[in-house]
Amino acid sequence: MDSKQRTVFFISDNTGVTAEALGMSLLSQFESIDFKPILLSFVKTPESARKAVARINREALRSGQRPIVFDTVVKPEIREIISSSQALVMDFLKTFIGPLEEELQVQSSYSVGKLRKIDDRERYDARMEAVNFALAHDDGLAVKGYFNADLILIGVSRCGKTPTSLYMALQFGLKVANYPLTEEEVGETRLPKALRPHKEKIFGLTINPDRLHEIRTARRADSDYASHRRCRKEVEGVEAVYRGEGITCINTTSRSIEEISAKIVAAAGIRRQHL
Repeated sequence: MDSKQRTVFFISDNTGVTAEALGMSLLSQFESIDFKPILLSFVKTPESARKAVARINREALRSGQRPIVFDTVVKPEIREIISSSQALVMDFLKTFIGPLEEELQVQSSYSVGKLRKIDDRERYDARMEAVNFALAHDDGLAVKGYFNADLILIGVSRCGKTPTSLYMALQFGLKVANYPLTEEEVGETRLPKALRPHKEKIFGLTINPDRLHEIRTARRADSDYASHRRCRKEVEGVEAVYRGEGITCINTTSRSIEEISAKIVAAAGIRRQHL
């Protein structure tokens, strides 16, 4: 196996979302390595743990390199089985829970899936309501409902408005609408009439024209919509609108949805809801 490639296992006794998020955050600091991720969820029993270890060891034999393992398994006996694998095992709970127990002088409850547990129905329902709001107000739909929005994202088509709106709804419980500025609308330096009453809720997204060309080409190749000319014109136009209206914006070109969302919430001074 190429030394610039490495297999990574994310192991959890629940969905694995936490292990994957924490692990990928650390691995992102090693840009020269091509990581091959494998998620093993709901590893709750000794039998499933031994199956996971067998798979890890097969990968170690195949590649000639130790895989990297990130785990958020709660039960010590399951973690012990996983730690016997032929891998570099990064045990998040062992790393952090132990020092916290010592500092707080309290034993951890070792509850499986505690982070993702739906123990507050009202908060869960509020998040789902926010997701439904984002879907109902996607891509310029139902502008009359913008009075109920926490935030309105605007920008040219395919700059990341929809996925960002949905992420912010699901993760932060925010009601986020999004509105695409068309080629005709960016020809002016004012907001479209439908948006003007909601200016205080508006946050702009922009993107590098070359990257926009790539994204649009994948969707609609050899079209005027994807042409370099139109991409440049629309981006220049939307940025002129932002300057003319004094709207804060963020460039999405090389940023993840998580980073975009966090920066928007911080810049807009919005309190995250229903965490």
